[in-house]
Amino acid sequence: MRNWFCSAVFAGLVLCGYDAAATPGTALDWADLPDPSAQVFDDPYRDLSPEQFDDVLFVVRIRGRLQQDGGSEDERQKWQMLLTETEDALAANGIDVDWLLGQREVVTERRRKAGTNGNPEFDGQKITLAGFAIPAPNDPDGRTVAYLVPERGMCSHMPPPPPNQMIRVRLNGDWAPSYFHEPVRLTGMLTIDPSVQNMMVVDGQMPMNATFQLETESVETLETNADRLEWKQRAADRIRAAGNRKTGRARASE
Repeated sequence: MRNWFCSAVFAGLVLCGYDAAATPGTALDWADLPDPSAQVFDDPYRDLSPEQFDDVLFVVRIRGRLQQDGGSEDERQKWQMLLTETEDALAANGIDVDWLLGQREVVTERRRKAGTNGNPEFDGQKITLAGFAIPAPNDPDGRTVAYLVPERGMCSHMPPPPPNQMIRVRLNGDWAPSYFHEPVRLTGMLTIDPSVQNMMVVDGQMPMNATFQLETESVETLETNADRLEWKQRAADRIRAAGNRKTGRARASE
């Protein structure tokens, strides 16, 4: 009886340990990663209409031109007239150009924090997140590395995401992405550990600027071979189309 009881307890402990190890991390969306406290801030430029924003840029250009010695007297008078008209039009809409231009550095810093600060709630937490994996050079210790981004094509045919929407991933050796933007769901320990690595991607050298690092425990691939072939074909078609636009071959063949 005692041996049976000990065996049962041992088996229970083993099963409990297995379940704990297999438990997925906190399921996150990409919108969970930025620091919420850095997302809400005053940005007077955001309130401008496209036309008003263009007028502010015009004021900057004309002021710069007038500060130089170039242009004839007639040209400079014309520039001054245009500048006055534009400033008066903005003022009539309650826009103080000088104050607005004085906010540039402040707004730039606020936007930087919004795009780089990570959510401290998930720092050091086990998480699960789906995205698109980009192969990267191994770490000096030989560990396989990839980058995870929220949209397919980012850092290749599309601009890179903000740093707090990119994760540097240290893989556990069981899997590595076999092509660019392979869809996966990763589980592991997430830390706020900013890094920048220049590496070659489809369109050339790209600085991979990531706020986070993930030490993976498990990887789930989310794409079939047929899906992969379809994506590769679409990517090849886009590259050929871009080449045709640059060389004029598309027009020449019409």
